[in-house]
Amino acid sequence: MAVASAAGSEALRTAGRVLLWSRLAILVVAIPSALAVGAGGIPGRNAERFDSPALTHPLGGVGDALLAPLARWDAVWYLRIADSGYGQGDPLSPAFFPLYPLLVRGVGELGGGSRGALLVASYLVALACFLGALYLLFRLVALELGSRLAAPTLVLLCAFPGSLFFGAPYSESLFLLVSVAAFYAARTGRWAWAGMAAAAASGTRSAGILLLVPLAILYLYGPRGDRPGGASTREGGRLGALRPVHAIRTDAGWLMLAPAGLIAYAVYLGLSHGDPLAFSSVQESWAREFAGPLGGAWDGLVAAWAGVRQLLSGSREHGFLHVAGGDPFRVSAHNLVLLGFLAFGLCAAVGLLRRLPFAYGAYVTAALMLPLSYPVEPQPLMSLPRFLAVLFPVFMWLALFCEERRITAHAAAASSVALCLFVTQFAGWYWVA
Repeated sequence: MAVASAAGSEALRTAGRVLLWSRLAILVVAIPSALAVGAGGIPGRNAERFDSPALTHPLGGVGDALLAPLARWDAVWYLRIADSGYGQGDPLSPAFFPLYPLLVRGVGELGGGSRGALLVASYLVALACFLGALYLLFRLVALELGSRLAAPTLVLLCAFPGSLFFGAPYSESLFLLVSVAAFYAARTGRWAWAGMAAAAASGTRSAGILLLVPLAILYLYGPRGDRPGGASTREGGRLGALRPVHAIRTDAGWLMLAPAGLIAYAVYLGLSHGDPLAFSSVQESWAREFAGPLGGAWDGLVAAWAGVRQLLSGSREHGFLHVAGGDPFRVSAHNLVLLGFLAFGLCAAVGLLRRLPFAYGAYVTAALMLPLSYPVEPQPLMSLPRFLAVLFPVFMWLALFCEERRITAHAAAASSVALCLFVTQFAGWYWVA
């Protein structure tokens, strides 16, 4: 009991310290970037078109200076849903799943329910979820890879460019929390908690239903704390035979809760909007369409190559559709950056399948299949940094890779530079992910 308490205290201290310093650094970069946004140019046009000052600037003075810089893009949608719900909102709002805005609304009501209270609540919910996610991730890494790799995993996650969304009014922190919770509960044999966490994940975003894949693998093949045997980290997580190691018992029924959040949302949309799959059909409005399994990976490569040609030629007439008011040069450069994130994600997936229990690599592979099969025109890999940020096994592998080569500090420093660039662009009303 004393050992478990000490481990929990260390996990909480480390999680709190990493969260505090990383979010403060982001805030220091975001505030001046936001203040520099003028009325003209791309940032000004984006702010005029996509912002809702009544929701993102309700406090005035210092309050807005601190909280408005990261209330950009999708944050406006979440705040609008928390404020007015889906019924009176934009017909595109069903694309944003309800659990995060529901929590924001609940916490905001404790503060009086004003729009200022909702904005504060959006940050409180995001940061509280992020702290919980980092705490559980520390415990999970210590269980799976040893305590020595726990802190580096948290540092590399917080330094990742996509981590800027964990401290913004976005659902990423909540999704990360329930995803890690589902793994940790399954890994320790708490199947009821695993099923409920997966249900919360599918109520946060559609990809949450994919947690059923690793949970089923952990149940059937391990490793799991409630039964001996199964794939271990030392064995690389490879499955020797297809025959399950563990027999199916009644506690497996808890895994059937995984789609409950998605089903509940579909029922609500069917009753209120007449279309239970509205969250999927509205994706066409963002030019996201099915391109076949992994079709987005090829499209991303083609777009990156076209971007190289355009940047070298200096032409502004390349047939690019402007993204959120962006110019073709910016779109071209961003396509190249996104291709780099794709390469990183694929390397991580391969590394996970080789080095960690199979469930971790299977989850990342399945999760990457989704955005890579539904590309966006003209940026097929749009939002890939956000999708990667919540795939916590990627950073478990990255910590293992970097620690073995003693390059963790260098990797974190390089990633932090990229994070600062992302924050500068995001707070300045440029689309980054």
